[in-house]
Amino acid sequence: MNKNAVLNFIKNNATLIALLVLVIGLSFADDSFFTARNLSNLARQVTIIGIIAVGMTMVILIAGIDLSVGSVAGLSAIVVTTLMQNDINVWISIVLTLAVVGGLIGAWNGFWIAHYKIPPFIITLGMLTIARGLALTISDGSSVPVTDKMFPQIGGAYIPPMASTVIIVAIFALMLYTTFRGAARARKVGAEIDTIQIVSNLVISGAGLALALYVFGSYDGIPVPVAIFAVIAAAGIYILGQTRFGRRLYALGGNEDAARLSGIDVYKTKLIVYITVSVLSALAGILLASRLNGASPNLGTMFELDAIASVVIGGTSLAGGSGTIGGTVIGALIIGVLNNGMSLLGVSTFYQLIIKGFIIILAVWFDVLQKRK
Repeated sequence: MNKNAVLNFIKNNATLIALLVLVIGLSFADDSFFTARNLSNLARQVTIIGIIAVGMTMVILIAGIDLSVGSVAGLSAIVVTTLMQNDINVWISIVLTLAVVGGLIGAWNGFWIAHYKIPPFIITLGMLTIARGLALTISDGSSVPVTDKMFPQIGGAYIPPMASTVIIVAIFALMLYTTFRGAARARKVGAEIDTIQIVSNLVISGAGLALALYVFGSYDGIPVPVAIFAVIAAAGIYILGQTRFGRRLYALGGNEDAARLSGIDVYKTKLIVYITVSVLSALAGILLASRLNGASPNLGTMFELDAIASVVIGGTSLAGGSGTIGGTVIGALIIGVLNNGMSLLGVSTFYQLIIKGFIIILAVWFDVLQKRK
C-alpha cells in the first residue's frame, strides 16, 4: 500500500479520526455514554448548533463571520412563543418568525456588509446586542411559556423505529450508489481512482449504518429535529458541491475582486448567504423553544462560539475559499460529544468553555500550518 496515499487519507480525514478516538475514549471512561438513549439525546442536542453551523459554513466560505446567530436564535424563540400566546396559528407563527426575524435580520446584516463594505465582525456584533435587547424587551425579561399543544411535538417527537430503519437503510443505499457511480464516471474518463478513499467511504458508511440502526432503530426512532438537520445538511452539501451558487461562494472566498471581474454578483451572493444563516438560526431557536416547551430571552447565548468552532474544526478556513458542510457536521458532532462527555464525567461548565476555546485555537493553528505548506 502506498505510504503517501495512507498519509493523505489520514490528513483528509483527520477530524473524523479525532471524532472516533473521542467516542472510543468516552465509551471506556463512562459506561452510560455509548448507550442508545444517550446517543439519541446527543444527536438531538447537536442539531441546534449543527443547523446554525451549516449557514455559518457558507458565511465563512466567503471570508465573512456572523456573531449574531445566538441572539437571533434567542429572539426567534421569544417571537414564536409570543405569537402563539396571541392566538396565532402555530404554523403561521413559525413562518412569520422565519421571515421577519431570520429574513429581515439577515437582509439587514447582508445589506451593510455587501453594499457599504462594513466589516462583518462589526455589523453582526452590533446585531448580537440589538437582537438580545429585542428579546428582553418583547419578553419583559422573563420566560414565555408555550400555549399550543402541537408546538412541543416539533422538537420532541420521533419518527417511529420501523420507519426510521427504512430511512436509514435507504440513505445507506443511496450513499453506496453515489460512491460507485462516481468511481464509474472517473474510470470512464480515464481519471485516477482513489481506491483507499473509496474503501474507506464504504467502511465509514457501513459503520455509520450500524451505529444509526443501534441508536435510532433500537430506541424511540429518529428525533424529528435530527431529521430536519439531516435534510438541511444534505441540501447544503448539494448546494456547495453541485450548483453554480456553491461554486460562486468558493470563488468569492478565494478572491473577491477576481470573482467580481468574472461576472459574479457579489452583493446578491453575500445578501443570500447572510439571509440563509439568519433564517437557519431562527429555525434553530424555534426548535429549541419547542424542545424546551418555552422560551427565555437568554436562549442562544454563546451559540456563535459553538457554531464557529464546529465550522473551523470541520476544516473550513477562516480566510475563506475552502471547506465543506460534511466537515462542519463532523465538527458539530465533536463539539456535541465533548459537551456530552464532559457533562457525564462531571467536568465543570467553566472548564468546558476553556477546553472549547483551546480547541478553536488549535484548529485555526492547524489551518495556518496547512496554508504554509
